[in-house]
Amino acid sequence: MRLLHADGQTVHVAYCTNVHPGEDLDTIIGQLDRFALPVRHHLGADLLGLGLWLSAPVARGLADDPRQADRLRAALDARGLEVVTLNGFPYRGFQDEVVKHRVYHPDWTEPARLAYTTDLTEVLARLLPDDAARGSISTLPLGWRHPWFGDRQVLAAEQLDRLADHLHALRGRTGREIRVGLEPEPGCVIETTTELVDRMAGWDQEVLGVCLDLCHLAVGFEDAAVAVPRLAAAGRRVVKAQVSAALHVEHPGDDATRSALAAFDENRFLHQTRSPGQPGEGHQLRARDDLGDALGGPRPLDPCPGGTERPWRVHFHVPLDHAPEPPLSATTGDLRHSLDVLVGGDAALTDHLEVETYTWTVVPEAVRPTDDAALAVSIAGELAWLRDTLIDLGLKESA
Repeated sequence: MRLLHADGQTVHVAYCTNVHPGEDLDTIIGQLDRFALPVRHHLGADLLGLGLWLSAPVARGLADDPRQADRLRAALDARGLEVVTLNGFPYRGFQDEVVKHRVYHPDWTEPARLAYTTDLTEVLARLLPDDAARGSISTLPLGWRHPWFGDRQVLAAEQLDRLADHLHALRGRTGREIRVGLEPEPGCVIETTTELVDRMAGWDQEVLGVCLDLCHLAVGFEDAAVAVPRLAAAGRRVVKAQVSAALHVEHPGDDATRSALAAFDENRFLHQTRSPGQPGEGHQLRARDDLGDALGGPRPLDPCPGGTERPWRVHFHVPLDHAPEPPLSATTGDLRHSLDVLVGGDAALTDHLEVETYTWTVVPEAVRPTDDAALAVSIAGELAWLRDTLIDLGLKESA
């Protein structure tokens, strides 16, 4: 979908295909008919955006053989689909039975991460619609925080310098502008926008920016009205925003609440859990790396430090139009506020919005889609929620 901002910018809206398994081109093209086309029909949209996820082997194959990339482009065009953004965070196997910490490998110290990302830039340059102003790719925020010593920071900086050089050369060679955004995430080397500004100091500002995942922002108890101007002051563009909501737990000490939380403690993905610190601790958050650790690991997260109960937020991408049953809730209010900051003002501060609910296979059974058709309906419902929210914020559907 495309919406028009009052400043004249086209805002591209997509859903991220990392919700679907698929590690070869034929499977990916098959998913266009199984999911993307039904989603477009449910929305009644002439054009549907995809935030395409391509595993490393697929990306390499498409980069090595432009005819295959053109085949994918033709399949997209024939179905009324467009790709202006790629998700370059997971390297491969994102819907495997167990993912957890594997999603952070290879990190930005490893040549394989640079090779994967440059492959994606070559593919996106061929997939971009002719009238798209630019493309975007999201990537991991350097790596998981342990281990991360000074020499690893130097290695990562060197590789991202090479990526920036490649992006500038790609624009000169193809005329297509592509930007890469590091995506702050709880538990990673770059967890917050403040850390991103610090870690990226001195790096190319034209082609290296930030992918702002609004679930991650909420889990870190960051306010977009503070975070986005911080990024702008440092010269970091929001090249892409992932529209996602986190799980919010107002009373984590309550027995009924903890029982409800247990339904979200699953084995595939990591669900980092954060809570505000005690008074006098500044902005320091109390943290556990997974929900199970917070609930009952060797060092469970105390719901009432100093005798005062404090809320939890959990890195679990909650469907946008399906609030959890009480006593749990979602950070949907924060999400709407963040969208208002990004695209509700006089100027659109990003033009790529991507719904990234990759958790449909692990949400509680009451809302879990039972087949392909139900999943397409669920994805369409999220996109409809976002479309209606953006219209409420003053955007208009593009003709």
